[in-house]
Amino acid sequence: MLRAFDKWLLPYLGRPKCHPRKPVHVFLAVCDHFEPLHASNKEGAIGRLKSWRTRFPEMVEKYHDSDGKGPKHTFFYPIEQYDSDLIGPLAELCDKTGSEVEIHLHHKNDSPAGVEAALEKGKDDLLRHGLLSRDAEGAVRYGFIHGNWALNNSHPKGEGCGVDREIPVLRQTGCYADFTMPSAPSPTQSRVINRVVYARDLKGRLALDQAENAEVNASIRRRDNPDELLMIPGPLGLNWRKRKWGVIPKIENGDITGANPPTLSRLHLAKKLGISVTGKPEWVFVKWHTHGGIERNFEMLLGEPMHRFHESLGGCKDLNFHYVTAREMANLAHAAEDGCEGNPDNFRDYCFRR
Repeated sequence: MLRAFDKWLLPYLGRPKCHPRKPVHVFLAVCDHFEPLHASNKEGAIGRLKSWRTRFPEMVEKYHDSDGKGPKHTFFYPIEQYDSDLIGPLAELCDKTGSEVEIHLHHKNDSPAGVEAALEKGKDDLLRHGLLSRDAEGAVRYGFIHGNWALNNSHPKGEGCGVDREIPVLRQTGCYADFTMPSAPSPTQSRVINRVVYARDLKGRLALDQAENAEVNASIRRRDNPDELLMIPGPLGLNWRKRKWGVIPKIENGDITGANPPTLSRLHLAKKLGISVTGKPEWVFVKWHTHGGIERNFEMLLGEPMHRFHESLGGCKDLNFHYVTAREMANLAHAAEDGCEGNPDNFRDYCFRR
């Protein structure tokens, strides 16, 4: 159906009301499907990286969250396009700004063995540049966004993946969390929205549509189950403040673009949707996504619209907000599961460390 309404509209309209205790803490992560080689040659991609290396550090130094930390960015790099001349400068940018690189993968007509091999090679490539993270046992861990949104072969026509049981492959290769959703208006959109959940090892769409809530002090510690994968989605709902023809509300799906830049009103809408670990509604997860490797989004991400957003955010004295990477967001989700209290800044490295 149009814009995948058949998947998510009823769950959205039937969502329970959330009344969190005070104070509310908002964790903001920008998860970038970062593809500098998209419609470009290597020379052009290097130029795109130069723009980031020149302009982004200034923004990080200028603005600060409730913990005194600057804006952070998570670059989900397509591992099938690995090039040391691109990853090297990107790693340097991350070291300078507190940002991080995770794994993005486009594939089709694949097999479990094929995707496992691609992920292992991708990990090795990124590790050579000091990227990714490790858990307490020293195992390499990574965050994941699926190319073309088709996580676990969820496209109804089988496009963009081919691996019906992708969840256990991701877990076995060290994936700590998936950040693909929401994918609307793509038909790959899950019926489960606006909740931190675990997807189980089920075939195709079932794994996404039957995902179960992450909960505080749950009797089953799901993060230790190799057949379940933590999923932290971005917001998905109706934005009544922005209407087509002044009547039809536009979709809020967490995508920040030149035509739809980040604003304080969009952040408050995401906050209202209350994406959290069940039982801890005062810790709200806001994951925005973008495509920051292409020029049409540069001025939004590196120019005046993003500066204006950070300035307005810093002016909200009653808002406890925290700039986080995808890894830090997953750590905070696990800390919430364990019932941790106090300043969330203490739990940025709770399970996985750079």
